Amino acid sequence: MNRIVGFYDRGVTIAASRLSEGLALFLLRVALAGVFWRSGQTKVVEGSFLRIDPSQYDLFRSEFSGLPLDPVIAVPLTTFAEHFFPLLLFFGLATRFSAGALLVMTLVIQIFVFPDAWWPVHSLWTAMAAILIVRGGGLFSLDALIARVRAK
Repeated sequence: MNRIVGFYDRGVTIAASRLSEGLALFLLRVALAGVFWRSGQTKVVEGSFLRIDPSQYDLFRSEFSGLPLDPVIAVPLTTFAEHFFPLLLFFGLATRFSAGALLVMTLVIQIFVFPDAWWPVHSLWTAMAAILIVRGGGLFSLDALIARVRAK
C-alpha cells in the first residue's frame, strides 16, 4: 500500500510542477486559439491576409441576425478579433486580456447567436478562457519571458 501511495505522490508532484503546468497552459492556449482562428479563417478570402469574404455580410444578416451590431461593423470586428486574439494567445502575449476578449466573444455568441450550444461547446470555451484568465500564459509564454526580464 505504501508503494502505491508513494507512486501516487510522485505522480502528483510531477503533475503539479511548474514545467507540467506550463506545458498544460501552452496546450490550452493553442486549443482555444485554434477554435477562434479557424472560425476567423472562414470569414476571409482564401489565400488573402484578412480580406473579408463579401458573403460574410449576408451570413451575418441572416444566420447571425440576433447580434446587436450591424453586419457592417460586426463582420470586420469579428474577423479581426478572431485573428488577433488567437495570435496573442498562441504566443502567450497579453494572455489574460486575450482570453478575456475570447470569453466575451463566447458569451456574445452564446447569448445572441447560438443559445442552445452551451453544453456541447460554449461551456468548454468558457472554462478554457477562465483558466487562462486565472493562471495566465504559463512558463512557455512571452508573458513569462517579459516578467523574467522585468524582474532583473
